[in-house]
Amino acid sequence: MGRETVLKAIRNAENKAKEIISGAESEASEIVTKARLSATETIQSGRANSESNSQGMISEARGLAENEAKKVSKAGDSSINSIHQGSDGNREKAVKIVLDAFRSN
Repeated sequence: MGRETVLKAIRNAENKAKEIISGAESEASEIVTKARLSATETIQSGRANSESNSQGMISEARGLAENEAKKVSKAGDSSINSIHQGSDGNREKAVKIVLDAFRSN
């Protein structure tokens, strides 16, 4: 093997190594790009699921609150009716007491 042959073999090996490095860098870049895309899709999917779950929880809470409000409203209406019914008999007495108070002054 002559000197030129050795230098040619070294040059060929260097060129081959450069090709391998370039290919590896290209492949690494593709892997990073795919990983970023996958991460973005995962984040978007997580956000969508979170939003959906939040809306479901809000809707459920709203329904429970509406039911509770109806119960409280019915209880309040019942109390108001009870007060009105109880006051019907006392209204005349109250008017008489007020009029008597004005007459005595």
